[in-house]
Amino acid sequence: MIKPEAIRQDFPIFVHHPTLAYLDNAATTQKPESVIEGIADFYRKENANIHRGVYPLAAAATEKYEKVRHIVAEFIGASSFKSIVYSSGTTASINLVVQSFLEKRLNSGDEVLISAMEHHANLIPWQMLCKKKDARLIIIPVDKNGEIDMMAFKDRLSSRTKMLALTHISNTLGSINPIEEIIELAHQRAIPVLIDGAQSVAHYPIDVSALDCDFFVFSAHKCFGPTGVGILYGKEEHLREMEPVVFGGDMIREVSYENSSFTTYPQRFEAGTTNIAGIVGLGYAIEYLQKYNKAEILQYLTQLSEYAHQELESVDGLEIIGKAGAKSAILSFAFENIHPHDVATFLGTENIAVRAGHHCTQPLMDFFNIPGTSRASFTFYNTFEEVDRMVKVLKEMKQFLS
Repeated sequence: MIKPEAIRQDFPIFVHHPTLAYLDNAATTQKPESVIEGIADFYRKENANIHRGVYPLAAAATEKYEKVRHIVAEFIGASSFKSIVYSSGTTASINLVVQSFLEKRLNSGDEVLISAMEHHANLIPWQMLCKKKDARLIIIPVDKNGEIDMMAFKDRLSSRTKMLALTHISNTLGSINPIEEIIELAHQRAIPVLIDGAQSVAHYPIDVSALDCDFFVFSAHKCFGPTGVGILYGKEEHLREMEPVVFGGDMIREVSYENSSFTTYPQRFEAGTTNIAGIVGLGYAIEYLQKYNKAEILQYLTQLSEYAHQELESVDGLEIIGKAGAKSAILSFAFENIHPHDVATFLGTENIAVRAGHHCTQPLMDFFNIPGTSRASFTFYNTFEEVDRMVKVLKEMKQFLS
């Protein structure tokens, strides 16, 4: 059973800010003591560069760094640790696929397919490549509930479609997309699929082998790990054919003044000194998460988000944006005559942290004809009492500004 009051004791930020209602977990999660101390201990006791030294400290650092690859592979159901590439975040992982996998395959008149709810990080890189290659970026529409229009999706699949990139869970609407069905439909036409798992990997059981996605990307900082670290999972058949796009040390086989050759995947995509301590921290974050049963986490978050949805609807003048049948614990809401920044500021005066703005989904805001939303996003250290606090302040704000 999930006990958020006990879980909060694992997170030092709540010791330093005991009245903080942190409801911005879709932006970044807080870090447990084990992650913070694990990173600090690496610097205190284990710091050395990896893959370079033969002395014991360097060998131990390399072993710890590479062990995390195995931890990540097991965590997301990858069949081999070799399919795990370290990056600086979800954005960097997507850009690597754009530049190294798709660019050489995309020709004039070809199409790349994304949904209308994508984060800018899963929109702009494909957009820029399409402009460069005289290809077309095709958008799968969503309806007013924030659900993908599956008929429109099927209509947009064609022999010209060379890539499909889709978020698992919308960072703005909380919509959970039917990625299993979508991947299967795309693969019937031999279309490779990238899944943005930034909002799902912390709470939802992920099995990339069962999903059969070609690529899966996520960031450490949204699953209780440090910033500046990301993961690209890629099928080995793809990674084997991809060329590096960043060059430097630690990814070479041989170098002369005339030519260079590169080592095999995944190291060929990890030029220079990576965020070693951060990657070690991701390993500790996954180990922390694995202490809990994901089914129990999901059950708790479903109850919490349903309660928050119900209570928010009791606030006069508030509209919840995104009412998909399958939703995560991400709730966006808006008032007709109150700007979302003002809402977040008002809540902030009571130490309640929510996000406000377009959430890096400006085209989606245009679709709903709003400038932005206020967004409350929950994880397993959040409580029903925090929902009550938020709703109480929202009602006071509405009365004050009326």
